[in-house]
Amino acid sequence: MMSEQVLLIGSGGREHALAWKLTQSQCVKHVYVSPGNAGTAQGDKMSNIVINLKNFEEVAVWCKTTQINLVVVGPEDPLAAGIADVLKKAGIPCFGPSAAAARIEGSKEFAKKFMDRHGIPTARWKAFTDFDAACQYINSATYKALVVKASGLAAGKGVIIAKDKDEARESVKYILRDKAFGSAGDTVVIEELLEGEEVSCLAFSDGTHIACMPPAQDHKRLKDGDLGPNTGGMGAYCPCPQVSKQDLAKIKSNILQKAVDGMKDEGNPYVGVLYAGLMMTKEGPKVLEFNCRFGDPETQVLLPLLKTDLYSTLLACVNGTLPSHMPEFHTNTSAVAVVLVSGGYPGSYKKGIEITGVNKVTNELKQLVFHAGSSLKDDKLVTSGGRVLAVVAMDTDLSLTTRQAQLGASAIKFEGSFYRKDIAHRATKGIKDSIRLTYQSAGVDIRAGQSLVRSIIPAVAATSRPGCDPALGMFGGVFDCKAAGFKDPLLVSGTDGVGTKLKIAQQCKRHDSIGIDLVAMCVNDVLAHGAEPLFFLDYFACGKLDVSTTKEVVTSIAHGCQMAGCALLGGETAEMPGMYEVGAYDLAGFTVGAVEREQYLPKINDITEGDIVIGLSSSGVHSNGFSLIRRLVEQCGVAYTDPCPFEVNKTLGESLLTPTKIYSKTVLPSLKSSYVKAFAHITGGGLIENIPRVLPKNLGVTLDATKWTLHPVFGWIFSKGKVDPLEMARTFNCGIGAVLIVAPSMVQKVTELLSASGEVALRIGVLRQQIGDSTRVEIQNLEQALHQAWKDNSQQGIEEDSGIAVKKARRNGVASKTNVGVLISGTGTNLQALIDHTTDPEIGSAAEIILVISNVPGVQGLKRAEQAEIATQVINHKEFKSRLDFDNAVSSALEMAGVELICLAGFMRILTGEFVRKWNGHLLNVHPSLLPSFKGMHAHQLALEAGVRVTGCTVHFVAEEVDAGAILVQEPVEIKHGDTVKTLSERVKLAEHKAYPRALELMAAGHAVLQENGKIKWTS
Repeated sequence: MMSEQVLLIGSGGREHALAWKLTQSQCVKHVYVSPGNAGTAQGDKMSNIVINLKNFEEVAVWCKTTQINLVVVGPEDPLAAGIADVLKKAGIPCFGPSAAAARIEGSKEFAKKFMDRHGIPTARWKAFTDFDAACQYINSATYKALVVKASGLAAGKGVIIAKDKDEARESVKYILRDKAFGSAGDTVVIEELLEGEEVSCLAFSDGTHIACMPPAQDHKRLKDGDLGPNTGGMGAYCPCPQVSKQDLAKIKSNILQKAVDGMKDEGNPYVGVLYAGLMMTKEGPKVLEFNCRFGDPETQVLLPLLKTDLYSTLLACVNGTLPSHMPEFHTNTSAVAVVLVSGGYPGSYKKGIEITGVNKVTNELKQLVFHAGSSLKDDKLVTSGGRVLAVVAMDTDLSLTTRQAQLGASAIKFEGSFYRKDIAHRATKGIKDSIRLTYQSAGVDIRAGQSLVRSIIPAVAATSRPGCDPALGMFGGVFDCKAAGFKDPLLVSGTDGVGTKLKIAQQCKRHDSIGIDLVAMCVNDVLAHGAEPLFFLDYFACGKLDVSTTKEVVTSIAHGCQMAGCALLGGETAEMPGMYEVGAYDLAGFTVGAVEREQYLPKINDITEGDIVIGLSSSGVHSNGFSLIRRLVEQCGVAYTDPCPFEVNKTLGESLLTPTKIYSKTVLPSLKSSYVKAFAHITGGGLIENIPRVLPKNLGVTLDATKWTLHPVFGWIFSKGKVDPLEMARTFNCGIGAVLIVAPSMVQKVTELLSASGEVALRIGVLRQQIGDSTRVEIQNLEQALHQAWKDNSQQGIEEDSGIAVKKARRNGVASKTNVGVLISGTGTNLQALIDHTTDPEIGSAAEIILVISNVPGVQGLKRAEQAEIATQVINHKEFKSRLDFDNAVSSALEMAGVELICLAGFMRILTGEFVRKWNGHLLNVHPSLLPSFKGMHAHQLALEAGVRVTGCTVHFVAEEVDAGAILVQEPVEIKHGDTVKTLSERVKLAEHKAYPRALELMAAGHAVLQENGKIKWTS
């Protein structure tokens, strides 16, 4: 969970790109940038901060006071001056090399000698402090000694490539005598002029190991055709097709790894980014220069291609554990950056000129803009430096990416602006003539689509049902209504989407439940006509097909179909380059249901005044109103990775992505019974708009909001957004996902049918005569209920420890209840002990069992739950083709019920690792021994055979390793002479009935929390 704070030092485009990528980490709470620029001043989870960067001790004090977890140094000057050394001494993790290691950039002379010592290929060279000696060397050298470098740091501009010896000598004079670069030019290095392609290769290093980034190429010269003076960089692109895999392997082993090994051997372990500027000569790659930091503008094209968490990789470098967090990059995407500069750059230029067009580039063209020499003045974006900003485009085709980047650059305007029109020209030259156009080169990957189909076949096949056996690949799908048992059916169709809930799923990179929403929105609609959903079709559209993401989405659609009892008959996956930004996709669904003619709903002519409204609870917001929610999240200044303000142990994104409840299996028995007159799905339009859709025009309805419990999310929206109660009721379901209209005489029968299906029936209102133009849906006490939902929640305190939140809530002076789900397979004696404990008014338990799930129908444990009026559900493992499918169904049922804590009570199924990881810290089991002794099966037999005198039971957190989770409670049991397995197990079972309720109470009351390190934190 997000808790880490980062200080990023620097003010350029490189630092904006670093901040942008760091804030994407789920570990990072905030990135402070000093001094920063206009881009880092207005981004999500980032802000600028003023610190005295010249005094490293002051920086260290600020870091400790602000509880900074990692310092990332962008430019080379602080590194060469020893900031990493000072921070390390103060105990503050810093990503960047020590001053000794930073000499690889800080002194060209040191770097050349270092390369010679360690056999790293580079140009021939010699260093001089005397002007005459340097000129004589230029005249007499046996090679083209035309490259003249200031040995010290010169902001990337201290290299002059002369066209002849005369210009080389002038360059020496410019550096040595004229002091063009100050003390950085006290020594000059004269180098051989190498010929070939110049490229940049960067690598992460933890002092021992390295991880290479894709090769990039920047453009130092100011003007097109690589003409004009040197600059800090006019643009870059990545990857660089001129570098083969074989070349890259040589660069890694012969240059980058050798350099890191050499630093380590000399006692200066290199921790940070090592940048190698290379020339791809006929003899192979040779080093032009080493830099001790990220390149600029290379960083602006490298980081958008990084797939993995940058923060984790940087921290792993600092901790010496890089192999455990190796970075991964997109291999089928190119990035091109075009830098816009001020008129007159690299010489003198004006500042404070207004910049326009940035929003058009980011919002309409969907490109990235990284700021460098920009600032905010009177709420306007203005220039403040030479290199002002960089426009970055991404696509699968480098030529197309180049054109898109140019289009983006042309959209940004400020007086005197200039940019090169030929970035990436070396790579794209001749592409049109040499490459035949294919569908794949146009952006559509048929093979990826085929791979997707193969990967989803098992999930689709699992949705088979009477009347249909799904098989992908045909032109159409067939459903046999007769085989499904229908005699005189009416067909009912429904179609829908998920709305902007998709944006949250994509931002959170959580795609494993959004398909359930899609199915729910469609099948719940056809239920309004009494129809049983038969089959489902989906439409998935994206700009670039990501097989793993799409598989997650379609698998969740299949999962939703299983929950609804319909077949996933087919679908369309549309890859449309240019239509969607990278990572974005859209969804639509279509379902067909059937209902026998005489069972068709609503029975408009039968609905009368005095009929009762039965409400069915929702699982939360469902899939409507998310445009309002997203605006509220923006206004509150929170992130989806922040701890949820209204639901414990979840992030905001996780809670909002709770899937829409599917009502078909629990409601259909009632709809087919003839006891129900109408069913309404509370979808877009909320309670106000949807209930009247199934009523005669002369009738309205009066609801009482105190008759059901509002999920705290609605209280949060109402309170924080200052949303009018009426607006709430016509935007959201407000806790009621569906309603049934029933005659008063049939309420008991319908309630019993719903209860038998695991649904809780809530009597929430009554039908009345409609008077004039008054509202047809009157909701009494809604404002009071909304206030109460947030009041209850606002009395909740959240403690955080290693990302695990602890519930500390009170309602009317009593600790609020933790929702508990119990999984059983048999008689349920431990379940009974938990029920007795949680329902005893003298105990006043902090836990409430709200759902019991059995994988075996008809067992005694289900009857125990029903007698206690606890909702039950049978999810038979035999109906699923894999353990994972079964576990997913169980997990969804628990989530939809709002379960926060799970107890395994005689549950005779081995849970998959995926289930255990998902519910980590919220999943308890009881084992019949004093762990860690006698794990696994036959614990009593093992205890007797071992001859121990004491055994007992252990309540523990469930971990992926059997019986290895952290221990909450243990209850000892003496082993008596003559004990058998049977007699011992009976006494241990009694001990379990004591220990399990104690452990449950510890968790529910927030006294015990499982930390991320697997250990328990005891809070009282």
